[in-house]
Amino acid sequence: MTTRQDEKSELSTLLSANLDRLKRDFAYPANQALVIRHLVVAALQCDAAILYLEGAADDAEVEKRIIQPLLERRDVPNRSGNPVDAARLEIVTHRTGKTACAFDEIEFSLLNGWTILLLDGADRALMFETRGFETRGVAEPIVEHVIRGPKEAFTESAAVNRSLVRKYLRDRHLVAETFTVGDRSVSEVTLMYVKDLADPDIVDEVRRRLREVRTDAVPSLPMLEQYLDEHPYSLVPSALNTERPDRACAFLLEGHVILIMDNSPAALVMPITIWSLLHSAEDHYMRWAYSNFMRVIRLLALFVAVMTPSVYIAVATFHEEMIPTDLLLAIAATREQVPFPALLEVLLMEFAFELVREAAVRVPTVIGPTIGIVGALILGQAAVEANIISPILVVIVAMTGISSFTIPEPSLNFAVRITRFILLFAAAFMGFFGIALVIACMLAYLTTYTSYGVPFLSPLTPYYRSSADMILRMPLHKERFRPENLRPRDLIRKPERKGHDGRTKG
Repeated sequence: MTTRQDEKSELSTLLSANLDRLKRDFAYPANQALVIRHLVVAALQCDAAILYLEGAADDAEVEKRIIQPLLERRDVPNRSGNPVDAARLEIVTHRTGKTACAFDEIEFSLLNGWTILLLDGADRALMFETRGFETRGVAEPIVEHVIRGPKEAFTESAAVNRSLVRKYLRDRHLVAETFTVGDRSVSEVTLMYVKDLADPDIVDEVRRRLREVRTDAVPSLPMLEQYLDEHPYSLVPSALNTERPDRACAFLLEGHVILIMDNSPAALVMPITIWSLLHSAEDHYMRWAYSNFMRVIRLLALFVAVMTPSVYIAVATFHEEMIPTDLLLAIAATREQVPFPALLEVLLMEFAFELVREAAVRVPTVIGPTIGIVGALILGQAAVEANIISPILVVIVAMTGISSFTIPEPSLNFAVRITRFILLFAAAFMGFFGIALVIACMLAYLTTYTSYGVPFLSPLTPYYRSSADMILRMPLHKERFRPENLRPRDLIRKPERKGHDGRTKG
């Protein structure tokens, strides 16, 4: 049984046959995005065709670096004896150039902004990287603001993001591996890690999960994170998104790995622990005392955001004896005109606060602050004056909402907000016993939770040697150990050195 030329996977020596196959695959001429430029290469004495996709390739670079040399060169020694090698080595002045003999590879390169050179009589194609996708310039971080430290953030271009990482981490052991995901719309994913630091088992696990992704398209990194997650139904995230290249490099130096992808202005850090989610990008840019002060404030705010409404429900419903008499009488007086039970009252206020928060995110930026003022002041004051809620509840919900904004990681923020509602219902049914039961279940779950094989509460539990950079941190010159729970290949961050007196210096 014979196979038609259009069904072959490899190129033919006939230029017309190769062009017909590519025209059919890209629905040309109906699809005007495919640009075909026919040439006569006098130096090689053969016909040629230049192909690229409009909007994906840089037209000026194609014209200057590829087309002009092919047309202007008249004599080529052709020492290689092959027209493809002669064009790549002796004519075209582009910085890149590689050969391909399969249509799948050529079509994938076209979609990613490469330019293809086909020569008559050659069964190989020349490919040049001429990406010209429109991207925005490097701007300031939107989520991870800092007062001290760099003001550069990742963009939607993977090439720019890789350049930013290498700018902050100039290490010859920094490895960037490229993978493809998606069957219909193929996207490139870059896996970056420091070869002599990262645990090979963690790197292999990330590779395995990337290869197992089976879907039509994965256009962005947040969607890829969900495909890679081994706990898809958990509230606890197993990876961390950061829009700061300096923070991504700090994770790389500890033994983590990161993923970078086009269309995503962030890097995906894995594996992570709960301490990674609680730390901010600015912690190590401030002095030791300032940083620890902010970490304590942030940890207290976490407990306030999770516990305050449920504790109020438990005390007001089951444990009135725990409140001082004067305060209890004051609370009872304010709730005397409120027609709803305490649980419904809290749920109404929490729902209203979440509604205002979501509306402030979705409305145009110009009127966003106005929505917040209207929701926080006018709505709350009107509800109190209408005797729908009690004044103390406005204070509780406001403290809870403000505390939740101190959590630096958005994924942890969502987990805290959802957990708050779970604790609310537990406190309404069983008081402090319900709160204790839910917290015990959460702690039991977190002790068994892992992120790419690393225990989520480590290096605290199970205990591993580290620089104790968890709730508090040490001064920078004392942070000598990388976290042993990541199984880094080099545990010592700064090797010891001997002074002239023979004493060991850190």
